[in-house]
Amino acid sequence: MERNVIAKNTFITGEIKSDGDFRIDGTLEGSLITKGRVIIGVEGFVKGNIEASNADVEGKISGKLIVNKTLTVKAAANISGDVVVGKLSIEPGATFNATCAMKTPKPTQQLYANNGAQKPEKKLAK
Repeated sequence: MERNVIAKNTFITGEIKSDGDFRIDGTLEGSLITKGRVIIGVEGFVKGNIEASNADVEGKISGKLIVNKTLTVKAAANISGDVVVGKLSIEPGATFNATCAMKTPKPTQQLYANNGAQKPEKKLAK
């Protein structure tokens, strides 16, 4: 999978959509939506929304963070805003001033949604 980098001393304003992984060591003011992993480096800062499958945060986030699988918050991290995760790991020393909701993984939700579905009919062999 591709890896995209917003380097140190880089400032981006706007919306980013990607299927690949992202590493942010600079500043993003806006939103990032990816099917991959997001890594916010120690000097990285995001003011806005992030949606990803996994995320590792060492830097600062102010906004809404949606992580479908696992959010790992490192000791140097500073997160404020709203967080929705599948699983959460926070190291001692991290600043976590956010409302946090843990959601059920999508496959489970789909399983319940299909619970009442009818089974397809079997055709008899001739």
